Amino acid sequence: MENKRRQFLRQACAPVLMAALGIPVLEACSSEEDESPYGASANPEPKGPVSIDLSSSTFSSLNTVGGWMNYLSENLLLIRISDTEIRAFDNACPHQGNRDGWSFSDNTFNCKYHNNSYENSCSGSLTCYQTSISGNTLTVTR
Repeated sequence: MENKRRQFLRQACAPVLMAALGIPVLEACSSEEDESPYGASANPEPKGPVSIDLSSSTFSSLNTVGGWMNYLSENLLLIRISDTEIRAFDNACPHQGNRDGWSFSDNTFNCKYHNNSYENSCSGSLTCYQTSISGNTLTVTR
């Protein structure tokens, strides 16, 4: 009985003490393969299709292949793949759900908060949405 009590105290006391003192428990940063409760399943239901006027100066970064932007008002990461394709992803980081700290290089989105990186592939960890381009209008279907 005494051994079970000691084992319990060893396992339970440190987290309880850290929480009581306000010391955050350090969490290892995830990789793209890790699943997290903070990912897309924690986000509210999508709003529906989004139409984007690509001729607007707001979206000028998407005029060239490799151009990208974090469209915060619609919670989208947008990347120009080719003359005929723009990919759209939910901009919530699968690790912690942050939306505003993205950079892009070497075909990879990087979240500044924990330095996690995610491919610009629809088979990766970022939620990818279907897109279509008609003239100067990009439609993102969520």
